[in-house]
Amino acid sequence: MLNFFQNKYAMSEKGARDLYYGIIWTVIMHISFMAPVILGFKFLEAYMATIYDASNISQTRIVSYVAISVVLFLIMLTISYFQYNSTYTKIYEESAKRRISLAETLRKLPMAYFGKSDIADLSATIMDDATQIEMLFSHAVPQIYAAVTTVLIMGVMMFFYNWQLSLAVFWVVPVAILIFYLSKKYQKSMHGKFYHIKRDISDKIQEGIDLANEIKSYNKENDFSKTLNAELDQLEKFMISGELLIGAFINLSYVFLKLGLPSVILYGAYLLKMGSISVFTYLVFLVVTARIYNPIMDAMNNFALLLYLDVRIDRMKEMDQMPRQEGLTEFHPKNFDIEFKNVDFSYQDGVQTLKNVNFIAKQNDVTALVGPSGGGKSTIAKLSARFWDINKGMITLGGEDISKIDPETLLNYYAIVFQDVTLFNSSVMENIRVGKKNATDEEVIRAAQLAQCEDFIHNLPQGYGTLIGENGEKLSGGERQRISIARAILKDAPIILLDEATASLDAENESKIQSAFSVLVKNKTVLIIAHRMRTVLGADKIIVVKEGVIAESGKPLELKAKQGLFSSMLKAQYQYQ
Repeated sequence: MLNFFQNKYAMSEKGARDLYYGIIWTVIMHISFMAPVILGFKFLEAYMATIYDASNISQTRIVSYVAISVVLFLIMLTISYFQYNSTYTKIYEESAKRRISLAETLRKLPMAYFGKSDIADLSATIMDDATQIEMLFSHAVPQIYAAVTTVLIMGVMMFFYNWQLSLAVFWVVPVAILIFYLSKKYQKSMHGKFYHIKRDISDKIQEGIDLANEIKSYNKENDFSKTLNAELDQLEKFMISGELLIGAFINLSYVFLKLGLPSVILYGAYLLKMGSISVFTYLVFLVVTARIYNPIMDAMNNFALLLYLDVRIDRMKEMDQMPRQEGLTEFHPKNFDIEFKNVDFSYQDGVQTLKNVNFIAKQNDVTALVGPSGGGKSTIAKLSARFWDINKGMITLGGEDISKIDPETLLNYYAIVFQDVTLFNSSVMENIRVGKKNATDEEVIRAAQLAQCEDFIHNLPQGYGTLIGENGEKLSGGERQRISIARAILKDAPIILLDEATASLDAENESKIQSAFSVLVKNKTVLIIAHRMRTVLGADKIIVVKEGVIAESGKPLELKAKQGLFSSMLKAQYQYQ
């Protein structure tokens, strides 16, 4: 049973055990709710036995029934406490573990995964899906199993008490379940389609927010609104038609269940007339029948929700089964040479991005990656920091295979400046301090000076304490890029990866940054990607990458004299300057 819960609902071992106990306590609670009814019938039976007796029922027996009622109340209160704790408190604890597990899964995924995946989809899975699963597990799942178990127990007891009336009560249950079961396949299909359509619309809205400037600048607001409204209308129609059909099946099941009560009334009256049952037995079955169908209807209603839960749990399982990057957490390389040995890599099957890449980026050297756009330069730089794991070959750092090193441990030795800078809605000081969390203010200011940030920081209202808005919206592109460079300077890692790090800088500031880099890169391994040829002319080694292969490599003057691809790129760029 525990293994079933773990596999079916993507639960931890403790979560499955808590669910198991939650079901047991819910069953006990449902049965305990019948205790007052049974006690009431016992009192009624005793009263009817003495109703024709002048002495009537004694005062002592009344007191005893009151005492039993108080005891039953205390027992039910205790059972309710344990039931609440096992089905709500424990489920919330499991939900917390599920969120943490998802976060840990994301933490272990390749970093480049987040550049290829829809972040809105990931956050929706962590927040919305986890919340829905939490709600259904606390309010529906234990109740389904408990309702089915309770009905089975009560059914067996009723059949032993009077099998004839029990048949009248339960003949409708298989019919109602069959009707509901026939709609199961359609419900699962509908829930799956609804889930994905809703996600597509969320992605569309997220896209509209992210590209608001482009949409406005090209006067596409009406086109975007029409497309979005059309998708929303389609979703509305789909939901209405789906709910109507599912509701029809469920309500038809309810109708058949309701036929059970008139069956008991009519057949019970017939048995009473024939003298086969007593009036008391007849009354017992009438009262029980009025209550016995409620948990069945609740179970079917909750089961419909459970079918919707399957879609979300499948998404959780899909994320949990993603290949994680793990490795040694203790790593101390003897040097910081980066070497690619016969490396092949593909982002997707059938489309090879890199083919047989071989080169060494030596410590104390600046190695520049140049070439046409889409050739694989950024891919090479990211693979060197294990953003992805390669398909073939080996990448080493200090002679050690990086695929065997934990990515977080490996990245301690890297400082990376991306072309697209991400900043936080915090102060300038804290945004730079991302590079070294325990850095002093003096260290942060020194890094900012080297990155040529001082001029614009002093012009901000609160200087280093100025909040720069979401993703640095209060700064220009060049200012944001210099903040990113200041982070790398502050980290002072032995390996520097620069992906178009000076792309948003003017010529004057680029020259200043190059001067700062000359101090930064001393005794370090530097891998730089640039399209501006003057940025890489001072490099120790140039790797020319075209269509996923290394077309040329060597010193700048050597490649310039070779009259190959690098020389052509150099001439073309200076021709248009």
